[in-house]
Amino acid sequence: MEHSMLAARWHGLRDVRVERIPVPDAGPGELLLRVSWCGICGTDVEEYLDGPAVIPVDRPNPITGQQAPVTLGHEFAGTVVESGPGVTGFAPGDRVAPDICLFCDDCHYCRRHEYALCESWATIGLHGDGGLAEFVRVPARQCLPLPDAIADDEAALIETTEVGVRAVRHGAVAPGTSVAVVGDGAVGLVAAQVARAAGAATVVLLGHRTARLETGRRVGVDAAIDTTGPGWRDALADLTGGLGADVVIECGGGADAIRDSIAAARKGGRVVLLAVTTGPLPVDTWPIVAGELTVVGSVQHHYDEDLPAAIDLIASGRVDVRSLITRRISLDRVVPDGFEALAAGSGDIKILVSTQPDV
Repeated sequence: MEHSMLAARWHGLRDVRVERIPVPDAGPGELLLRVSWCGICGTDVEEYLDGPAVIPVDRPNPITGQQAPVTLGHEFAGTVVESGPGVTGFAPGDRVAPDICLFCDDCHYCRRHEYALCESWATIGLHGDGGLAEFVRVPARQCLPLPDAIADDEAALIETTEVGVRAVRHGAVAPGTSVAVVGDGAVGLVAAQVARAAGAATVVLLGHRTARLETGRRVGVDAAIDTTGPGWRDALADLTGGLGADVVIECGGGADAIRDSIAAARKGGRVVLLAVTTGPLPVDTWPIVAGELTVVGSVQHHYDEDLPAAIDLIASGRVDVRSLITRRISLDRVVPDGFEALAAGSGDIKILVSTQPDV
């Protein structure tokens, strides 16, 4: 096996370098994966343009033991190369999807099965080396086999689907529910499909990019409404009996998306916030108080709940991720054709990076 590999490493603000580093060994309880494809997430772009936001720079993360520079990439799947000590049930060549959220397994929250709230919390690809590389180490217990129905490139969007699964769970979406998804990026387009699979009777996508709204229509939303127009609230009301949505899932980020999410909810409705926005935001709390809205956050996902659900949704065809893949690039071009292109507003929904020279 190779002794070194290429990896896209975050060194600092607007400083991501594709460089050669040693191939890691699989430690106790770990698998070493050969990465097939890795997606570029909006969080990666935020770290590139405005970071560090969550990447540790002053001290190592207590779970990973790492700090910058770190290899980016948390939307990936791969093939088992080797198993570390104590690992059973996997063999070289097995295609697997990992859950990339790490937890200490010992704090107050972990003991209550609330891994996403772990006091030490870490994510592969942000707090420790991730999948924008030829190889990556992952915890074996957080991996599941990939069914033949999911292709390698589709598998790179399993993590995105996990985000949607957890958001729909936090939204308590049930059969007959009306759901509005604010944000027409990859997470929003997936969350809308997950909501439909959960039994939502009406699913409305709210966004501002024409091509992405059209993608929403192709993947099965009941309506895709441009929120830059003056009549979007009336259009949503017409679709929800004049009330607004029972559940609103915010995937847009920024003050406008949060205000639109609050405005889209019916009285007594539920708003789930996903997008990470740093700094203060001017938000009118009167609609929340007067409407007695429930506003909840949704972060990360659980390997034993959300990962199997995401795999099943894609494998069964209830979530179409292939329609969201807009471009494929090579790892050596990830900065100009990936990060810089997205920063310049390329319009891509999901760029996938081939981490292997022969793919």
